[in-house]
Amino acid sequence: MKQPWCDGNHIELLINGEQYYPRVFEAMAQAREEIFLETFIIYDDKVGQPLRQALIDAARRGVRVEVVADGYGTADLPDDFIASMTEAGVRFHSFDPQPRLAGMRTNLFRRLHRKILVVDGQRAFIGGINYSADHLGDFGPQAKQDYAVEVVGPVVAQVHASTCRMLAPVLENANQVEPSSAAGSASALLVERDNLRHRNDIEVCYLQAFREARQRIVVANAYFFPGYRLLRELRNAARRGVEVTLILQGQPDMRWVRTLSRLLYNYLLRDDVRIHEYCQRPLHGKVALVDNDWSTVGSSNLDPLSLSFNLEANLLIRDRTFNDVLYRHLSELTREHCKVVTLERMVRGYWWRAPLIFLGFHITRYFPRIAGWFPAHRQRLQSLQADSEASADYHGGKT
Repeated sequence: MKQPWCDGNHIELLINGEQYYPRVFEAMAQAREEIFLETFIIYDDKVGQPLRQALIDAARRGVRVEVVADGYGTADLPDDFIASMTEAGVRFHSFDPQPRLAGMRTNLFRRLHRKILVVDGQRAFIGGINYSADHLGDFGPQAKQDYAVEVVGPVVAQVHASTCRMLAPVLENANQVEPSSAAGSASALLVERDNLRHRNDIEVCYLQAFREARQRIVVANAYFFPGYRLLRELRNAARRGVEVTLILQGQPDMRWVRTLSRLLYNYLLRDDVRIHEYCQRPLHGKVALVDNDWSTVGSSNLDPLSLSFNLEANLLIRDRTFNDVLYRHLSELTREHCKVVTLERMVRGYWWRAPLIFLGFHITRYFPRIAGWFPAHRQRLQSLQADSEASADYHGGKT
């Protein structure tokens, strides 16, 4: 990683769709020059429809609007939904769309999993929240618990440059954005993961933070099946007296997620890592904090898909105030809506689970090597326009 940390940023934590969507739509309404949007999922529902209208309204008043949605996550978006945007001047790009096989989506790996919005090169949103109604509390028991940040300040130039690289094959005359003046006290750094030059940047940042921890580590992560190096650093931190707390799924949206995570519990619990399962609703967050100043919010889970295949983006933050806000929120989650997982509970039935635990542990140890067996398909953007279709290869770039 060659990018420097940027000082002078104002960063605000946004919790769930109730806080996130109003701020996003407000930013779009205030846009004057450009809107760059990357996301994994857009649905034609009570969130996707206001998003479409906000983008159409911006395009009609002369704002440059570029949207990239993943070809797997947004595979079922109706044609007329997209057409209504492109006819108004929105440029809509599908990341690596692939044909279905027997009605099933085939592009399972190396997905565009980033969730980024940049408005006028001056305001950015980064996190794990898609554009779908299941991020709203009134969706019901399957409503997701998730996080994002709103950012103003010099680091927005890094986010803008990253999005320009993503759009490079289809972007003409991209605006050059200089770092803006200081807007707050937070230092920040955008960290990416791709399948070219940044294969393990996010994982390396986690490793470094865990290794340097002296007081506390709190990780709230939806899909927890990390590599052996991350497991080892969490265990080593607990051994040297760091209070290590994991908040994981107790009411998963996919049952196999908790099953895989639990294969690793014994290894961590034996060294006093504290594990809490969040049971109020499915946990979809990807956040962490270390000590009283380091935090991260982004799209990357701690699982093989995020750490070895997908395109991801996390914002690293050094700011005591932000760290404290996130810590107090996660502490409330553990008190009010989590159940504690104990070693005594996990050793029950250990004899029949032991082979699975052994297998799960060694998969985490060797998965980076296993991931290399999967072919790296050519990543491309397909631009859907009002009167034509075009496609271009995505090659990524250095940061």
